[in-house]
Amino acid sequence: MTDDAPSKHALAFIFIAMLIDTIGLGIIIPVTPKLIAQLTHQGMGAAAVWGGWLSMVYALMQFLCAPIIGNLSDRFGRRPVLILSIAMLGIDYAITGLAPTIAWLFIGRFLSGAAGASYSTANAYIADVSPPEKRAANFGLTGAAFGIGFVLGPVIGGIIGDYFGPRTPFFVSAVFALCNAIYGLVVLKESLPPSRRRAFELWRANPLGALKSMQRFPMFAGMIGVVALMRLAHDANPSIWSYYTILKFHWTPAQVGYSLMAVGISISLVFGFLTRIIIPRIGEMTSVIVGLACAAAGFFGYAYASQGWMLFVWLPIWSLSGLATPSINAILSKQVGPHEQGELQGALASIGGLTSIVAPALMTNLFGYFTSGRAPIYFPGASFFTAALCELGAMAIFFAMLQRAAPQPAE
Repeated sequence: MTDDAPSKHALAFIFIAMLIDTIGLGIIIPVTPKLIAQLTHQGMGAAAVWGGWLSMVYALMQFLCAPIIGNLSDRFGRRPVLILSIAMLGIDYAITGLAPTIAWLFIGRFLSGAAGASYSTANAYIADVSPPEKRAANFGLTGAAFGIGFVLGPVIGGIIGDYFGPRTPFFVSAVFALCNAIYGLVVLKESLPPSRRRAFELWRANPLGALKSMQRFPMFAGMIGVVALMRLAHDANPSIWSYYTILKFHWTPAQVGYSLMAVGISISLVFGFLTRIIIPRIGEMTSVIVGLACAAAGFFGYAYASQGWMLFVWLPIWSLSGLATPSINAILSKQVGPHEQGELQGALASIGGLTSIVAPALMTNLFGYFTSGRAPIYFPGASFFTAALCELGAMAIFFAMLQRAAPQPAE
């Protein structure tokens, strides 16, 4: 695949692959609590605790495995690593659907956490086939696929689970993933020729080694703080959105589902379309600032909303946060060589995995404390308020980076 002719078919495959993977993940969301309850013979409260531990295992494996997968793709190419990761997801879904005990769910989470790090390989592939000026827009494809997948997946899973039982969606997801792997085996071409690959080095293929290696590039050290705070903030939505809206606005599960569908549609529109219009016009640096500012404003709006409809007023503003991530990916991808794109994306994915370990416990405990009688004030929006502060902190770090990078006036 030539550098000056990025393949639209390759980008289409990456989009479809990530879309199918996310649909597969979304399909199992509505039925996982029932499956856990069946296996543990406990109620929903206890099932939620087990679900939290399973999420932590998933995030931990992403944190540990993303650098390994990224470095393997720098050594052996993107195509085999991406296809094998997708196939492993299919095996995980099948194991989970057949699981006779809760222990098997943990085995599945170990596998899916490792395979889920394939997003770093997908982003490295995009960097390989995209010219520098189009990388930010093309990085938005994975975000768009993620958003659309989370619109379609839960709806499909809920319908299948209601009619055919809580295990059936896992088998459907397994078929999706395995068909996706076969599709990639047939149509996907390698984006990293052997001449541009590098040796696999174990010291760089772990989270600390990958982060240390990347610090030799300008801006990366500061970007660690920016990305960590961004991810910590954004994990507030999946962690407490349902609890917040049910407690404060007395929403039904159906209303919560529709609201999450609206979130998925909004962020998909930003990632899939607005990134291609706004980022080329205002530049990547400005897009990061706009994205962080809109995220902070949106989270503040969520925290202080007094009526449920107000969340939908703030949603379009918050959705513009989607400008920041692809812009950051594009900025950093221009600072590394073609043989290091996998390592870079693996390091970024590790940061996200680490925050995903911390965020659910932090955000849910904040919500629990500020809605209890022990809190000095009753404030259900405390988690969203904290998320807004994280976004402002990320903006402050980014501004400091720009100031250091700016040329100093001659004396």
